[in-house]
Amino acid sequence: MVLGRKISVMVVDDSATARRILADIINRSPDMEVTAAVSDPYEAVAELKKSTPQVMVLDVQMPRMDGITFLKKLMQQHPLPVVMCSSFTAKGSSISLQCLENGAVDIIAKPKVATKSDMEELETHIHDTVRSAAIARFRQRDGGKLSPAAKQAQPVEARPQAKLSANEVLPPPSLISIKNIPTTPDKILAVGASTGGTDAIRVFLQKLPTDCPGIVMVQHMPEHFTESFANRLDETCPITVKEAKNGDTIQKGLALLAPGSHHMVVKRSGMRYFVEVREGPLVSRHRPSVDVLFRSVALSAGRNAAGVILTGMGDDGATGMKEMREAGAYNFAQNAETCVVFGMPNEAIKAGAVHETLPLEKIADACLRRLQ
Repeated sequence: MVLGRKISVMVVDDSATARRILADIINRSPDMEVTAAVSDPYEAVAELKKSTPQVMVLDVQMPRMDGITFLKKLMQQHPLPVVMCSSFTAKGSSISLQCLENGAVDIIAKPKVATKSDMEELETHIHDTVRSAAIARFRQRDGGKLSPAAKQAQPVEARPQAKLSANEVLPPPSLISIKNIPTTPDKILAVGASTGGTDAIRVFLQKLPTDCPGIVMVQHMPEHFTESFANRLDETCPITVKEAKNGDTIQKGLALLAPGSHHMVVKRSGMRYFVEVREGPLVSRHRPSVDVLFRSVALSAGRNAAGVILTGMGDDGATGMKEMREAGAYNFAQNAETCVVFGMPNEAIKAGAVHETLPLEKIADACLRRLQ
């Protein structure tokens, strides 16, 4: 990409109002622009014959052809990075997850009437998602392989925005506090992921036995979609997976997924570990934030834990993982070759937070060996 050139985006949505709002949001970012906004897949095909956008934002539910049917055809005939846009419904979230399994890069929530702060957060999420999609190695239909790494330059940087740290939710760990953490028989696996993480987390969990250490996870995903994602993982993985509820105990063979739009922290009571689900501001531009989860693990579990940071754009998790390492935890990062976006793992590596960098399919076994 030529330096300074904007990310071109096509919006496909049968609602004229939704198209206008999405176009307005996308165009407000200095590094991207909507080059086409069409009402259905048939119009999208006609536009694709004229020019190919770098990212497509595709509605999930449309009358003439639904999003998943069009996505499958697109990935076979004209593959490009696709972000699904879905309403907060059980059907919408279920279809969105199927779209991720069939090549879509990420999900955004369909804009609706909301408070000013909610709209600002949604706008931040949409901009970040489009940027990550523009450089993502998306999953094609040829046997589920990732597309080749992009040869283009990175998109131009967005205008700097304030980014809050985990200090907004938890106090930073001190040497005294982390050195006094007792060794416990139960261990914890803490996992963070973003773009491409839905597939990476599935691969990771499917390799774990039913008696594996308790797992806490953050996947950057809109509110209400996390419950559907957890339920889908529970159906396809040997261990139990559920969206975390306040007070849930961390136990062997159970993975707790942070609910969308809420932070999740690990706490300890005696030898028992449990989670708290909290409200709060965006941390590292996300809620839930990997930095918040990882810091809480450093504060409560220390050397009784291992950290895993998977594919995703940005640096959420790098600071928290460094704090985990300083508290005695052992940390793993997914390597560049198997990442959809080698952003979050790379930032954690550069921060000195990672002990081992491995292909995705080898991380689960390495975690088990380390904690045993």
